[in-house]
Amino acid sequence: MQTSETLNEGLKRAYKITITAADVAERVDAEVKKIAPQINMPGFRPGKVPANLVRKMHGEALAQDALNAAIRESVDKAINDNKLRPAMQPNVTLADGYENGKDAEVTLELEVLPQIDTPSVEGLKLERLTAEVQDSEVDEAVERLTESQKSFETAAKSYKAKMGDQVLIDFEGKVDGVPFDGGKGEGMAVELGSGRLIPGFEDQLVGVKANDEKVLNVTFPDDYNVDDLKGKDATFDVVVGEVQKPKKNKADDEFAKSLGLEGMEQLRELLKGQVEQELNGLTRTQMKRGLLDQLAADHDFDVPPSMVDAEFDQIWQQLEQELANEEDPEAARKEMEADKDEYRDIAVRRVRLGLLLSEIGQANGVEVTSQEMNMLIQQAAQQYRAEDRERFMQYVQQEPMAAAQLRAPMYEDKVVDFLFEKADVTDRTVTREELQAAIEAEETPAPKAGKKKAAAKKKAPAKKAAAKKPAAKKAPAKKGPAKKAAAKKAPAKKTAAKKPAAKKAAAKK
Repeated sequence: MQTSETLNEGLKRAYKITITAADVAERVDAEVKKIAPQINMPGFRPGKVPANLVRKMHGEALAQDALNAAIRESVDKAINDNKLRPAMQPNVTLADGYENGKDAEVTLELEVLPQIDTPSVEGLKLERLTAEVQDSEVDEAVERLTESQKSFETAAKSYKAKMGDQVLIDFEGKVDGVPFDGGKGEGMAVELGSGRLIPGFEDQLVGVKANDEKVLNVTFPDDYNVDDLKGKDATFDVVVGEVQKPKKNKADDEFAKSLGLEGMEQLRELLKGQVEQELNGLTRTQMKRGLLDQLAADHDFDVPPSMVDAEFDQIWQQLEQELANEEDPEAARKEMEADKDEYRDIAVRRVRLGLLLSEIGQANGVEVTSQEMNMLIQQAAQQYRAEDRERFMQYVQQEPMAAAQLRAPMYEDKVVDFLFEKADVTDRTVTREELQAAIEAEETPAPKAGKKKAAAKKKAPAKKAAAKKPAAKKAPAKKGPAKKAAAKKAPAKKTAAKKPAAKKAAAKK
């Protein structure tokens, strides 16, 4: 094997690797000797198949495996011999026109991590803003809880159902007049306007009364989860048992007891704790913002373009998803496109800070323990079906890049906590509004002389957590005209005339 460097420019490296035909042939010979005793062939005693027949039968596959193994080993050797620290997965290509029995020309291209002088952790000064829980915040939390815990009471038999009411029905579904499997149910509660059932079903129940009988005409969606029903017209024979009106919950001891608590005093204490936890989270975000601002202002070094591209793609993808919640998506997209360069600056800042925190952590012995890593893997596995969880856990344990993605957020938090302990921290009590304003502020500390500004401080989407868990799917209580698998999500509430820049979460990581 011969290796020669063909590119050394900035953080980019490239190498030409020659794997000789003799090396591949030697590997094939070794593999033939290894597997020959294990092969059975008619006319030969077990384990006595001649090597030349083994080569004839399996030679092509063995040669391919030998070449792949030689490439892997040569790439690893080139990286180790040149003391390279790949930023992303290296790009390895076999020259066109390779034929068995000839030397193989392999190109190795990669970007390396920059050399970073070990940052000093002394002299950091941070202000910690804290807000105390107000009684009014607890009152609001109680009100939100009572409103979210829907309950219904039986309406008069002459009462006509309207949107927001609940109807108890018996039903039987038919396609072309023939009942279909899973299309019959009794006593099913249907909340009108919830959007949980196939289009048109709930709408046709508006105006029904107790004991009414009605035939509903609907069309199953093209993406319905039962193949035989996709896109089919159907009827549902419905008998209304009763109509129920929403019942406004009263914030009292009885309501608290319905939640399994002793009374309102205990409920308020629990909600106060939740609000306090939320405020503590805001305080940490504000402190982390200040910390990262100082680090960004004091350090400037080149970062791997491939890492910036990956980070930018993540930011852009989240912005694309948020466009659906804009009042004027086209105008929002134009503004997004106009700010594209600033979002790339944000990606550069994030990558630089990530590398800087990693360097600080390594230099100061910060680590994620194996026990913590196992916990992260188990948590991430919960997003998969039970039968796939074990396979996912094995995948993460075998793939260093996948494990690194899970590990990164916790590692960063541990480095940030380490720096908090080292910093000179002053405390100031503020209101919630002042705390939130400090987090959302766009002002940036001026960088030191000779240092380039790390990134525009325009607000951008917060970095996604690794292996985000999708929303849990609700199983229908009884078989019926339910939608595909999960209840339809309510649209996000829109705020008036909000520009995309105001919606982007903190750009400062």
